[in-house]
Amino acid sequence: MTISYLISQQNLDEQINEVFGEATSWFVDAILAQIPITDTVGIPWVLLVLLMGAIYFTVYFRFVNIRSFFTAIQVVRGKYDSLEKSNTEEDNETNTTTKGEVSHFQALTTAVSATVGLGNIAGVAIALSIGGPGATLWMVLIGILGMSSKFVECTLGVRYREIDSEGKVYGGPMYYLSKGLGEKGYAKFGKVLAVLFSIMCVGGSFGGGNMFQINQAFKLFEHVVLPQHVSVQGYAWVFGLIMAILVGVVIIGGIKKIASVTDKIVPFMVVTYIIAVLIVLILNSSAIPNAFIAIWDGAFNSEGIVGGFVGVLIQGLRRGAFSNEAGIGSSSIAHSAVKTQFPASEGLVALLEPFIDTVVVCTMTALVLIITGQIDTGVEINSERGVLLTASALESGISWFPYLLTIAVLLFAFSSMISWSYYGYQSWSYLFGRGKRTEYIYKFIFCCFTVIGAAATLDAVTDFSDAMVFAMMVPNMIGLFLLSPKVSQELKKYKSSITNMLK
Repeated sequence: MTISYLISQQNLDEQINEVFGEATSWFVDAILAQIPITDTVGIPWVLLVLLMGAIYFTVYFRFVNIRSFFTAIQVVRGKYDSLEKSNTEEDNETNTTTKGEVSHFQALTTAVSATVGLGNIAGVAIALSIGGPGATLWMVLIGILGMSSKFVECTLGVRYREIDSEGKVYGGPMYYLSKGLGEKGYAKFGKVLAVLFSIMCVGGSFGGGNMFQINQAFKLFEHVVLPQHVSVQGYAWVFGLIMAILVGVVIIGGIKKIASVTDKIVPFMVVTYIIAVLIVLILNSSAIPNAFIAIWDGAFNSEGIVGGFVGVLIQGLRRGAFSNEAGIGSSSIAHSAVKTQFPASEGLVALLEPFIDTVVVCTMTALVLIITGQIDTGVEINSERGVLLTASALESGISWFPYLLTIAVLLFAFSSMISWSYYGYQSWSYLFGRGKRTEYIYKFIFCCFTVIGAAATLDAVTDFSDAMVFAMMVPNMIGLFLLSPKVSQELKKYKSSITNMLK
């Protein structure tokens, strides 16, 4: 008796969407409620807060995203590793010793693996379809500003992390909210915010970090690989089961295993995707100047401005779970596991993340879509159509490039899933305690959602998971604002250590 017999595709879709749609519509409506800009255009208030927060942190830290960019690269390269050999009394008091589980590079690739995903492919196409080429400039600007938010939250993640007797690291917003606000006399308030963040993160890991990723990956696989007019129902279950097994094998090993996979997958998938895009750009090099002119001109007319914000901040970010997740707080969970005694060192490493994700990968995707003429401005599209448009753009360069994109998307989805499983588990353990039983329960549920995600149509689930991810911003941003002075202290301390080393 087959799975397709036991559970029909149509009934599964209807049941999932009905349950999520009815039970959570109030929550989705509240989180994604829009502030009107014009009679027909609005921005969800949570996205506006993320943008304003990014601007605030950029100014507060005197453009750390630009001034410290090359320092961040040097940290990843290991130039300042000698600083980690000393331990001070202050370091021991704040749990920021060189104990940790991964290197700076592995922490970066783990976090990048969660952010570089389908938002960079489908989300960009959606943004351009609404706002035209000009949306690209606003995308880049938002990515640059987001680097500052990422610096703040990842510095705090290391500053307030906990390390158990076995050397396992537990960190992220739930810890700097409870411990950091506790230091300021707001212990109960911090605890409430930490619990709220953890609940939202667990939900986001099952939805946007898992079901959405596998679902969209299968859509492209179906389009490019499977024969036309073939029934895909059985293939979807098999695809989901295979991915669930692969994900399970990796995540059982914890952050060290995840990092050992992502530090190989992430460079490969990003470089592979960039090479494919570069080849298309080279083949169409004569059109590149006109593309940049179109981006610049379009960014300063009403279509570009409205489209940039609506397309990137609403459609692109919702469908890609906020492509760089700056201000959401999720990445600080991965960065907390780094081996360092200087929290600001990892904060600097983290600011490279939005640059790679948004400024480089998203911009290159936008250029390919523009010069190949795949975007029909003013026609709103969904995520599935966005992925297929990017595939068509690459196919215009070399006929077999869609197969290459399929491999890249599968790697994007896989890497995002294993990283989000770690985020979800860290939050799960904060809520329900640490231990093997608690860990395996979460990871089993996560893998079950992987199978379901591949086979179902997830309209209501996608809206719900988007809302859960965006809701993580609320407690996180409160903590970032209140704890900014701590980050400033850590940055001065690290910069002073670098200066002394170079003398």
